[in-house]
Amino acid sequence: MTIDQFNFAGKKAIVRVDFNVPLDENGNVTDKTRIMGALPTLKKILADGGAVIMMSHMGKPKGKVNPKMSLSQIVKPVSEALGVAVKFAPDCANATAEAEALKPGEALLLENLRFYPEEEGKPVGVEKGTPEYDEAKKAMKKSQKEFAKKLASYADAYVMDAFGTAHRKHASTAVIDEFFDADHRMLGYLMEKEVQAVDNVLSNIKRPFVAIMGGSKVSSKIGIIENLLGKVDKLILCGGMTYTFAKAHDGEIGNSIVELDKLDVALGVEELAKKNGVELVLGSDCNATDGLDFGTMTLKPGAKIITCPANKVPAGFEGVDAGPDSQEDFRKAIKGAKTILWNGPAGVFECDAFTAGSRAIGEAIAEATAEGAFSLIGGGDSVACVNKFGLADKVSYISTGGGALLEAIEGKVLPGVAAIKGE
Repeated sequence: MTIDQFNFAGKKAIVRVDFNVPLDENGNVTDKTRIMGALPTLKKILADGGAVIMMSHMGKPKGKVNPKMSLSQIVKPVSEALGVAVKFAPDCANATAEAEALKPGEALLLENLRFYPEEEGKPVGVEKGTPEYDEAKKAMKKSQKEFAKKLASYADAYVMDAFGTAHRKHASTAVIDEFFDADHRMLGYLMEKEVQAVDNVLSNIKRPFVAIMGGSKVSSKIGIIENLLGKVDKLILCGGMTYTFAKAHDGEIGNSIVELDKLDVALGVEELAKKNGVELVLGSDCNATDGLDFGTMTLKPGAKIITCPANKVPAGFEGVDAGPDSQEDFRKAIKGAKTILWNGPAGVFECDAFTAGSRAIGEAIAEATAEGAFSLIGGGDSVACVNKFGLADKVSYISTGGGALLEAIEGKVLPGVAAIKGE
């Protein structure tokens, strides 16, 4: 069943959205991207004459009520975006009365799902690896199913529209489906777009295919890097992982971030790229500093900034951005591409002094997109980059999922998608 085929008239639909949005110290939403992304699905249900029940998580409360992570804080911005006065249920597991009172055209937001440990299905207060844990896990699995059944009881249909959590086998993403028949469970518009975007990158490849992988650690990206090396024509590796590669060749990296236990992994990536005929592009130079305050993302008084080879960072300095030569190498590698995937920044872009590398990548992707390339941007930092640089409307697709996107591209089955299909 697709959402376009289903008529929600007179029915209540419970929709798993991803409203895990950033808040400032006063509880105000600082980025509404995820809220805006859910609107097409929610408005379709309401336009049909149905009622919508939204459920989401926020943060990591670890199965306990935490007012700082209450979804009550986003009722107003969700109401404004949806154009409907959204009602609120302060207890997601005991919202039968609120759900039953809903009329066609009305909307209800449930409190944070993760205030209940049953959502994630992880035993609480028991040490992993012990006999007690195994027993607790069995009990939790049963409780999780009951929790999912309760959520399902609020509605006539279920819509999965939270790609950011599709890689998790949680109650609201991959267990609740059991309580709806195949004709009453479906992917929302956002999920359909996400799945199609991944398919465009992996199955409908137009060449040259260029992938850009950034971030601090090669270990967190090794699975996707190895998978991509069997698909791409060029792979750009940037960000903090640059220095693990430099160190693997006995480079001097100063205080730069490095994974000393992954030097062999870095060399293995280079060998696999060579074996598969993939052009591997690593930053040759970097911008380094001796005074970045990572807490405030600002430079300390008297801090120095230098440009140096990525394998010759002086003692006391750390590489925090791609240098001018690297930026030019990245631009050349991206130019002419027809399929582009970008996940992870080229530096500490949160500090305005070190945005050049990530900006160069973003602008090169925008230019290639204008020339006909399909570009997929995924992961919170990469999305933040294109938004910060005003490039969001100059790329083909911005994914709302970080971990889910990586696992999909890595070739893993996403429980949130498989459950809808009954797999």
